[in-house]
Amino acid sequence: MPAYPATSRVSGPLIRARDWLDERGKPAWIIAMILGFVFFWPLGLALLAYMIWSKRMFGCSARTRARYYAPSTGNSAFDAYREETLKRLEDEHREFVDFLQKLREAKDKAEFDQFMQNRGDKADA
Repeated sequence: MPAYPATSRVSGPLIRARDWLDERGKPAWIIAMILGFVFFWPLGLALLAYMIWSKRMFGCSARTRARYYAPSTGNSAFDAYREETLKRLEDEHREFVDFLQKLREAKDKAEFDQFMQNRGDKADA
């Protein structure tokens, strides 16, 4: 599933090309950039600049930090429920990411402690 919308309100050949490449993902953008450099280097450079500027080059790392927003439905009870549920899910996601970070740190520490112990055993022998 592409990280960017497949359709746009504005139409034109460049917009259609962008949407077509977005549907095919990052490899399509990279191939287009390489072909741009091969056939006409300013085109490849322009594609590279656009990919970096639009964050297509490095994925959507900022997307995980963005807060979800949806317009009001007009039903205040549903809107309150949705907002509460989204906040709870964001909190759970943050807790899970923190948990994974602690697991990585514990694994790194255990591996380092084992390395130091093995190193000490070799020095004693």
